[in-house]
Amino acid sequence: MAAVKKFEYSVRDAQGRVQKGSIEASSEAAVASRLRDLKLAPISINEIKTTGLKTEIKIPGFSDRVSLKDISVMARQLATMISAGLSLLRSLTILAEQTENPALSRVILDVRADVEGGRSLSAAIGRHPKVFPPLMINMVRAGEVGGFLDSVLDSVATNFEAEVKLHGKIKSAMAYPTVVFAIAILAVVGMLLFIVPTFQNLFASLGGQLPLLTRILVAMSHGLKVGAIPLVVVIFAGVYLWRANKRKRGFRQVVEPLYLKAPIFGGLVQKVALARFTRNLGAMLRAGVPILQSLEIVGEASGNIVVENATRAVGESVRSGNSLAKPLSAHPIFPPMAVQMMAVGEDTGQLDQMLDKIADFYDQEVESTTEALTSLIEPLMIAVLGAIIGFMVIGLYMPIFSIFNLVK
Repeated sequence: MAAVKKFEYSVRDAQGRVQKGSIEASSEAAVASRLRDLKLAPISINEIKTTGLKTEIKIPGFSDRVSLKDISVMARQLATMISAGLSLLRSLTILAEQTENPALSRVILDVRADVEGGRSLSAAIGRHPKVFPPLMINMVRAGEVGGFLDSVLDSVATNFEAEVKLHGKIKSAMAYPTVVFAIAILAVVGMLLFIVPTFQNLFASLGGQLPLLTRILVAMSHGLKVGAIPLVVVIFAGVYLWRANKRKRGFRQVVEPLYLKAPIFGGLVQKVALARFTRNLGAMLRAGVPILQSLEIVGEASGNIVVENATRAVGESVRSGNSLAKPLSAHPIFPPMAVQMMAVGEDTGQLDQMLDKIADFYDQEVESTTEALTSLIEPLMIAVLGAIIGFMVIGLYMPIFSIFNLVK
Protein backbone atom coordinates (compact mmCIF):
# COMPACT_ATOMS: atom_id res chain seq x y z
CA MET A 1 0.00 0.00 0.00
CA ALA A 2 1.42 3.38 -1.00
CA ALA A 3 2.12 5.79 1.85
CA VAL A 4 -0.35 8.66 2.17
CA LYS A 5 1.18 12.13 2.37
CA LYS A 6 -0.28 15.56 3.00
CA PHE A 7 0.01 18.27 0.36
CA GLU A 8 -0.81 21.96 0.25
CA TYR A 9 -1.99 23.38 -3.05
CA SER A 10 -2.93 26.53 -4.89
CA VAL A 11 -5.55 26.31 -7.64
CA ARG A 12 -7.53 28.56 -9.93
CA ASP A 13 -11.28 27.94 -10.13
CA ALA A 14 -13.63 28.39 -13.09
CA GLN A 15 -14.10 32.10 -12.28
CA GLY A 16 -10.35 32.68 -12.20
CA ARG A 17 -10.06 33.07 -8.42
CA VAL A 18 -7.03 31.59 -6.67
CA GLN A 19 -7.80 29.18 -3.83
CA LYS A 20 -5.49 27.42 -1.36
CA GLY A 21 -5.95 24.31 0.73
CA SER A 22 -4.51 20.98 1.84
CA ILE A 23 -5.28 17.40 0.90
CA GLU A 24 -4.02 13.85 1.57
CA ALA A 25 -2.95 11.63 -1.31
CA SER A 26 -0.29 9.12 -2.30
CA SER A 27 1.57 11.43 -4.72
CA GLU A 28 1.56 14.85 -6.36
CA ALA A 29 0.10 13.31 -9.51
CA ALA A 30 -2.82 11.92 -7.51
CA VAL A 31 -3.43 15.37 -6.00
CA ALA A 32 -3.39 17.01 -9.42
CA SER A 33 -5.80 14.42 -10.80
CA ARG A 34 -8.26 14.90 -7.95
CA LEU A 35 -8.13 18.68 -8.31
CA ARG A 36 -8.84 18.44 -12.05
CA ASP A 37 -11.81 16.19 -11.31
CA LEU A 38 -13.14 19.05 -9.18
CA LYS A 39 -12.79 21.43 -12.18
CA LEU A 40 -9.84 23.23 -10.57
CA ALA A 41 -6.61 24.21 -12.36
CA PRO A 42 -3.53 23.40 -10.19
CA ILE A 43 -0.97 26.21 -9.81
CA SER A 44 1.34 24.66 -7.22
CA ILE A 45 1.40 21.45 -5.16
CA ASN A 46 3.86 20.99 -2.28
CA GLU A 47 4.25 18.19 0.20
CA ILE A 48 3.84 19.12 3.88
CA LYS A 49 6.57 17.61 6.01
CA THR A 50 5.38 16.59 9.49
CA THR A 51 7.89 16.08 12.28
CA GLY A 52 7.97 15.83 16.04
CA LEU A 53 4.67 16.18 17.84
CA LYS A 54 2.80 16.69 14.56
CA THR A 55 3.62 13.20 13.40
CA GLU A 56 0.60 10.91 13.41
CA ILE A 57 0.77 8.24 16.11
CA LYS A 58 -0.23 4.78 14.91
CA ILE A 59 -1.00 1.98 17.33
CA PRO A 60 -0.48 -1.50 15.78
CA GLY A 61 -3.71 -3.46 15.63
CA PHE A 62 -5.90 -0.37 16.17
CA SER A 63 -4.92 2.43 13.77
CA ASP A 64 -4.85 0.17 10.69
CA ARG A 65 -7.98 -1.85 11.45
CA VAL A 66 -10.87 -1.75 8.99
CA SER A 67 -14.02 -3.41 10.30
CA LEU A 68 -16.79 -5.11 8.35
CA LYS A 69 -19.07 -2.23 9.34
CA ASP A 70 -16.70 0.23 7.63
CA ILE A 71 -16.80 -1.87 4.46
CA SER A 72 -20.61 -2.11 4.52
CA VAL A 73 -20.95 1.67 4.88
CA MET A 74 -18.46 2.21 2.06
CA ALA A 75 -20.32 -0.21 -0.24
CA ARG A 76 -23.67 1.44 0.52
CA GLN A 77 -22.36 4.94 -0.15
CA LEU A 78 -20.54 3.88 -3.32
CA ALA A 79 -23.68 2.15 -4.64
CA THR A 80 -25.76 5.27 -3.94
CA MET A 81 -23.34 7.61 -5.71
CA ILE A 82 -22.93 5.37 -8.76
CA SER A 83 -26.69 4.87 -9.13
CA ALA A 84 -27.08 8.67 -8.89
CA GLY A 85 -24.87 9.08 -11.98
CA LEU A 86 -21.53 10.04 -10.45
CA SER A 87 -18.44 8.63 -12.09
CA LEU A 88 -16.50 5.91 -10.30
CA LEU A 89 -13.43 8.14 -9.86
CA ARG A 90 -15.48 11.00 -8.45
CA SER A 91 -17.31 8.62 -6.11
CA LEU A 92 -14.04 7.17 -4.80
CA THR A 93 -12.67 10.69 -4.27
CA ILE A 94 -15.69 11.66 -2.19
CA LEU A 95 -15.50 8.42 -0.23
CA ALA A 96 -11.82 8.96 0.61
CA GLU A 97 -12.56 12.45 1.90
CA GLN A 98 -15.60 11.62 4.03
CA THR A 99 -14.63 8.20 5.41
CA GLU A 100 -14.06 8.45 9.17
CA ASN A 101 -11.60 5.55 9.31
CA PRO A 102 -8.14 6.88 8.29
CA ALA A 103 -6.88 3.41 7.31
CA LEU A 104 -9.83 2.84 4.97
CA SER A 105 -9.40 6.34 3.54
CA ARG A 106 -5.81 5.52 2.59
CA VAL A 107 -6.91 2.26 0.97
CA ILE A 108 -9.63 4.03 -1.03
CA LEU A 109 -7.05 6.52 -2.28
CA ASP A 110 -4.91 3.62 -3.48
CA VAL A 111 -7.94 2.01 -5.13
CA ARG A 112 -8.77 5.28 -6.86
CA ALA A 113 -5.19 5.62 -8.13
CA ASP A 114 -5.33 2.07 -9.54
CA VAL A 115 -8.68 2.71 -11.23
CA GLU A 116 -7.34 5.93 -12.67
CA GLY A 117 -4.37 3.97 -13.97
CA GLY A 118 -6.62 1.63 -15.94
CA ARG A 119 -7.45 -1.18 -13.53
CA SER A 120 -11.00 -2.34 -12.94
CA LEU A 121 -12.57 -1.74 -9.54
CA SER A 122 -12.52 -5.44 -8.70
CA ALA A 123 -8.81 -5.68 -9.58
CA ALA A 124 -8.08 -2.55 -7.56
CA ILE A 125 -9.80 -3.74 -4.39
CA GLY A 126 -8.36 -7.22 -4.98
CA ARG A 127 -4.92 -5.76 -4.26
CA HIS A 128 -6.07 -5.26 -0.65
CA PRO A 129 -7.24 -8.74 0.43
CA LYS A 130 -6.81 -7.93 4.12
CA VAL A 131 -9.34 -5.11 3.83
CA PHE A 132 -11.89 -6.28 1.26
CA PRO A 133 -13.39 -9.79 1.71
CA PRO A 134 -13.20 -12.21 -1.27
CA LEU A 135 -16.99 -12.15 -1.34
CA MET A 136 -17.01 -8.46 -2.22
CA ILE A 137 -14.18 -8.74 -4.74
CA ASN A 138 -15.89 -11.49 -6.72
CA MET A 139 -19.34 -9.89 -6.59
CA VAL A 140 -17.91 -6.59 -7.85
CA ARG A 141 -16.19 -8.47 -10.67
CA ALA A 142 -19.48 -10.09 -11.63
CA GLY A 143 -21.23 -6.71 -11.51
CA GLU A 144 -18.62 -5.15 -13.78
CA VAL A 145 -19.02 -7.94 -16.33
CA GLY A 146 -22.82 -7.79 -16.22
CA GLY A 147 -23.04 -4.00 -16.17
CA PHE A 148 -24.95 -3.73 -12.87
CA LEU A 149 -22.23 -2.60 -10.48
CA ASP A 150 -24.54 -0.34 -8.44
CA SER A 151 -27.01 -3.15 -7.67
CA VAL A 152 -24.16 -5.52 -6.78
CA LEU A 153 -22.66 -2.99 -4.37
CA ASP A 154 -26.10 -2.50 -2.85
CA SER A 155 -26.36 -6.27 -2.37
CA VAL A 156 -22.88 -6.36 -0.82
CA ALA A 157 -23.87 -3.61 1.60
CA THR A 158 -27.11 -5.37 2.54
CA ASN A 159 -25.24 -8.62 3.10
CA PHE A 160 -22.54 -7.06 5.27
CA GLU A 161 -25.09 -5.01 7.23
CA ALA A 162 -26.94 -8.21 8.12
CA GLU A 163 -23.64 -9.76 9.19
CA VAL A 164 -22.79 -6.77 11.38
CA LYS A 165 -26.27 -6.82 12.91
CA LEU A 166 -25.93 -10.52 13.72
CA HIS A 167 -22.56 -10.00 15.41
CA GLY A 168 -23.98 -7.06 17.33
CA LYS A 169 -26.82 -9.15 18.72
CA ILE A 170 -24.43 -11.84 19.91
CA LYS A 171 -22.04 -9.34 21.50
CA SER A 172 -24.82 -7.46 23.30
CA ALA A 173 -26.28 -10.73 24.61
CA MET A 174 -22.91 -11.90 25.94
CA ALA A 175 -21.89 -8.53 27.40
CA TYR A 176 -23.61 -8.95 30.78
CA PRO A 177 -22.29 -12.46 31.56
CA THR A 178 -18.80 -11.38 30.52
CA VAL A 179 -18.87 -8.36 32.84
CA VAL A 180 -20.18 -10.44 35.75
CA PHE A 181 -17.46 -13.07 35.17
CA ALA A 182 -14.76 -10.37 35.06
CA ILE A 183 -16.06 -8.83 38.30
CA ALA A 184 -16.01 -12.25 39.96
CA ILE A 185 -12.38 -12.82 38.94
CA LEU A 186 -11.32 -9.36 40.14
CA ALA A 187 -13.16 -9.80 43.45
CA VAL A 188 -11.53 -13.16 44.13
CA VAL A 189 -8.04 -11.93 43.20
CA GLY A 190 -8.47 -8.78 45.31
CA MET A 191 -9.60 -10.70 48.37
CA LEU A 192 -6.82 -13.28 48.05
CA LEU A 193 -4.08 -10.68 47.58
CA PHE A 194 -5.15 -7.99 50.09
CA ILE A 195 -7.83 -9.16 52.53
CA VAL A 196 -6.78 -12.73 53.33
CA PRO A 197 -3.18 -11.75 54.35
CA THR A 198 -4.58 -9.13 56.78
CA PHE A 199 -6.80 -11.68 58.48
CA GLN A 200 -3.96 -14.21 58.47
CA ASN A 201 -1.68 -11.85 60.43
CA LEU A 202 -4.46 -11.23 62.92
CA PHE A 203 -5.08 -14.93 63.45
CA ALA A 204 -1.36 -15.70 63.69
CA SER A 205 -0.90 -13.15 66.50
CA LEU A 206 -3.59 -14.90 68.53
CA GLY A 207 -2.20 -18.38 67.97
CA GLY A 208 -4.28 -21.53 67.68
CA GLN A 209 -5.25 -23.81 64.83
CA LEU A 210 -7.13 -22.22 61.90
CA PRO A 211 -10.21 -23.96 60.46
CA LEU A 212 -9.68 -26.02 57.31
CA LEU A 213 -11.62 -23.57 55.11
CA THR A 214 -9.46 -20.70 56.30
CA ARG A 215 -6.26 -22.67 55.75
CA ILE A 216 -7.39 -23.34 52.16
CA LEU A 217 -7.88 -19.61 51.58
CA VAL A 218 -4.45 -18.84 53.07
CA ALA A 219 -2.82 -21.45 50.82
CA MET A 220 -4.59 -19.99 47.78
CA SER A 221 -3.40 -16.50 48.76
CA HIS A 222 0.23 -17.67 49.05
CA GLY A 223 -0.04 -19.53 45.75
CA LEU A 224 -1.44 -16.48 43.96
CA LYS A 225 1.33 -14.24 45.33
CA VAL A 226 4.00 -16.61 44.09
CA GLY A 227 2.35 -17.47 40.80
CA ALA A 228 0.74 -14.13 39.86
CA ILE A 229 3.51 -13.02 37.50
CA PRO A 230 3.95 -16.45 35.84
CA LEU A 231 0.15 -16.65 35.46
CA VAL A 232 0.01 -13.25 33.73
CA VAL A 233 2.88 -14.30 31.45
CA VAL A 234 1.09 -17.55 30.58
CA ILE A 235 -2.15 -15.67 29.83
CA PHE A 236 -0.40 -13.18 27.53
CA ALA A 237 1.54 -15.98 25.84
CA GLY A 238 -1.69 -17.91 25.30
CA VAL A 239 -3.40 -14.87 23.78
CA TYR A 240 -0.41 -14.27 21.50
CA LEU A 241 -0.28 -17.89 20.36
CA TRP A 242 -4.04 -17.88 19.78
CA ARG A 243 -3.90 -14.76 17.60
CA ALA A 244 -0.87 -16.08 15.72
CA ASN A 245 -2.40 -19.49 14.95
CA LYS A 246 -6.18 -18.99 14.86
CA ARG A 247 -6.20 -18.63 11.06
CA LYS A 248 -3.86 -21.56 10.35
CA ARG A 249 -5.69 -24.50 8.82
CA GLY A 250 -4.07 -27.17 11.01
CA PHE A 251 -5.00 -25.29 14.17
CA ARG A 252 -8.55 -24.71 12.94
CA GLN A 253 -8.97 -28.41 12.10
CA VAL A 254 -8.42 -29.21 15.77
CA VAL A 255 -10.19 -26.33 17.51
CA GLU A 256 -13.21 -25.35 15.42
CA PRO A 257 -14.93 -28.78 15.42
CA LEU A 258 -14.88 -28.53 19.21
CA TYR A 259 -16.96 -25.36 18.99
CA LEU A 260 -19.82 -27.35 17.47
CA LYS A 261 -19.62 -29.96 20.24
CA ALA A 262 -19.76 -27.47 23.10
CA PRO A 263 -22.72 -28.36 25.35
CA ILE A 264 -24.33 -24.91 25.46
CA PHE A 265 -22.82 -22.84 22.66
CA GLY A 266 -22.40 -25.53 19.98
CA GLY A 267 -25.87 -25.01 18.51
CA LEU A 268 -25.35 -21.25 18.42
CA VAL A 269 -22.05 -21.61 16.56
CA GLN A 270 -23.71 -23.88 13.99
CA LYS A 271 -26.60 -21.47 13.41
CA VAL A 272 -24.26 -18.51 12.97
CA ALA A 273 -22.17 -20.44 10.42
CA LEU A 274 -25.28 -21.56 8.50
CA ALA A 275 -26.74 -18.04 8.44
CA ARG A 276 -23.46 -16.68 7.08
CA PHE A 277 -23.12 -19.51 4.52
CA THR A 278 -26.64 -19.22 3.08
CA ARG A 279 -26.67 -15.41 3.03
CA ASN A 280 -23.32 -15.18 1.25
CA LEU A 281 -24.18 -17.92 -1.23
CA GLY A 282 -27.51 -16.30 -2.09
CA ALA A 283 -25.87 -12.92 -2.63
CA MET A 284 -23.18 -14.35 -4.91
CA LEU A 285 -25.59 -16.38 -7.01
CA ARG A 286 -27.83 -13.34 -7.40
CA ALA A 287 -24.83 -11.34 -8.59
CA GLY A 288 -24.11 -13.90 -11.30
CA VAL A 289 -21.00 -15.50 -9.80
CA PRO A 290 -20.64 -19.13 -10.98
CA ILE A 291 -21.81 -21.64 -8.40
CA LEU A 292 -18.48 -23.48 -8.09
CA GLN A 293 -16.62 -20.25 -7.46
CA SER A 294 -19.36 -19.14 -5.07
CA LEU A 295 -19.12 -22.35 -3.05
CA GLU A 296 -15.37 -22.00 -2.70
CA ILE A 297 -15.66 -18.42 -1.44
CA VAL A 298 -18.62 -18.85 0.93
CA GLY A 299 -17.02 -21.93 2.45
CA GLU A 300 -13.98 -19.89 3.44
CA ALA A 301 -16.19 -17.02 4.64
CA SER A 302 -18.38 -19.24 6.83
CA GLY A 303 -15.99 -18.93 9.77
CA ASN A 304 -15.92 -22.65 10.60
CA ILE A 305 -13.62 -25.29 9.16
CA VAL A 306 -16.35 -27.96 9.31
CA VAL A 307 -18.59 -25.92 6.98
CA GLU A 308 -15.59 -25.11 4.78
CA ASN A 309 -14.63 -28.80 4.39
CA ALA A 310 -18.23 -29.77 3.69
CA THR A 311 -18.51 -27.02 1.07
CA ARG A 312 -15.36 -28.24 -0.67
CA ALA A 313 -16.81 -31.75 -0.89
CA VAL A 314 -20.12 -30.36 -2.17
CA GLY A 315 -18.25 -28.34 -4.80
CA GLU A 316 -16.54 -31.48 -6.09
CA SER A 317 -19.90 -33.23 -6.28
CA VAL A 318 -21.49 -30.32 -8.15
CA ARG A 319 -18.52 -30.28 -10.52
CA SER A 320 -19.36 -33.89 -11.35
CA GLY A 321 -22.88 -32.90 -12.37
CA ASN A 322 -24.89 -33.44 -9.18
CA SER A 323 -27.34 -30.94 -7.73
CA LEU A 324 -26.45 -28.73 -4.78
CA ALA A 325 -28.90 -30.13 -2.24
CA LYS A 326 -28.09 -33.83 -2.65
CA PRO A 327 -24.42 -33.74 -1.50
CA LEU A 328 -25.30 -31.28 1.26
CA SER A 329 -27.50 -33.90 2.91
CA ALA A 330 -24.43 -36.11 3.45
CA HIS A 331 -22.95 -33.58 5.91
CA PRO A 332 -24.53 -33.36 9.39
CA ILE A 333 -23.60 -29.69 9.72
CA PHE A 334 -26.46 -28.89 7.29
CA PRO A 335 -29.87 -29.63 8.89
CA PRO A 336 -32.49 -31.48 6.81
CA MET A 337 -34.78 -28.42 6.74
CA ALA A 338 -32.12 -26.25 5.12
CA VAL A 339 -31.26 -28.98 2.60
CA GLN A 340 -34.91 -29.47 1.63
CA MET A 341 -35.46 -25.74 1.21
CA MET A 342 -32.40 -25.54 -1.08
CA ALA A 343 -33.75 -28.48 -3.09
CA VAL A 344 -37.06 -26.67 -3.57
CA GLY A 345 -35.17 -23.53 -4.58
CA GLU A 346 -33.23 -25.48 -7.21
CA ASP A 347 -36.40 -27.08 -8.59
CA THR A 348 -38.22 -23.74 -8.86
CA GLY A 349 -35.25 -21.75 -10.14
CA GLN A 350 -35.31 -19.46 -7.09
CA LEU A 351 -32.34 -20.76 -5.17
CA ASP A 352 -31.02 -17.32 -4.24
CA GLN A 353 -34.37 -16.28 -2.74
CA MET A 354 -34.66 -19.54 -0.84
CA LEU A 355 -31.14 -19.08 0.54
CA ASP A 356 -32.13 -15.62 1.77
CA LYS A 357 -35.13 -17.12 3.57
CA ILE A 358 -32.91 -19.74 5.21
CA ALA A 359 -30.49 -17.01 6.31
CA ASP A 360 -33.35 -14.94 7.78
CA PHE A 361 -34.62 -18.02 9.63
CA TYR A 362 -31.23 -18.73 11.20
CA ASP A 363 -30.77 -15.05 12.05
CA GLN A 364 -33.98 -15.26 14.08
CA GLU A 365 -32.81 -18.56 15.58
CA VAL A 366 -29.52 -16.97 16.65
CA GLU A 367 -31.36 -14.05 18.22
CA SER A 368 -33.76 -16.30 20.17
CA THR A 369 -30.91 -18.63 21.19
CA THR A 370 -28.76 -15.78 22.49
CA GLU A 371 -31.71 -14.40 24.44
CA ALA A 372 -32.37 -17.84 25.95
CA LEU A 373 -28.70 -18.28 26.82
CA THR A 374 -28.60 -14.83 28.40
CA SER A 375 -31.66 -15.54 30.53
CA LEU A 376 -30.05 -18.83 31.60
CA ILE A 377 -26.50 -17.56 32.14
CA GLU A 378 -27.39 -14.43 34.13
CA PRO A 379 -28.86 -16.20 37.20
CA LEU A 380 -26.18 -18.88 37.00
CA MET A 381 -23.42 -16.28 37.00
CA ILE A 382 -25.01 -14.45 39.92
CA ALA A 383 -25.32 -17.73 41.85
CA VAL A 384 -21.70 -18.66 41.11
CA LEU A 385 -20.47 -15.21 42.09
CA GLY A 386 -22.46 -15.35 45.32
CA ALA A 387 -21.16 -18.81 46.12
CA ILE A 388 -17.53 -17.78 45.57
CA ILE A 389 -17.78 -14.62 47.67
CA GLY A 390 -19.78 -16.46 50.32
CA PHE A 391 -17.17 -19.23 50.51
CA MET A 392 -14.43 -16.67 51.04
CA VAL A 393 -16.35 -14.63 53.62
CA ILE A 394 -17.24 -17.73 55.64
CA GLY A 395 -13.62 -18.92 55.49
CA LEU A 396 -12.40 -15.54 56.78
CA TYR A 397 -14.92 -15.14 59.58
CA MET A 398 -14.96 -18.69 60.95
CA PRO A 399 -11.83 -18.08 63.12
CA ILE A 400 -13.48 -14.98 64.63
CA PHE A 401 -15.94 -17.24 66.41
CA SER A 402 -13.05 -18.75 68.39
CA ILE A 403 -11.11 -15.52 69.01
CA PHE A 404 -12.47 -15.04 72.51
CA ASN A 405 -11.40 -18.55 73.48
CA LEU A 406 -7.91 -17.83 72.11
CA VAL A 407 -7.69 -14.57 74.07
CA LYS A 408 -8.61 -16.40 77.29
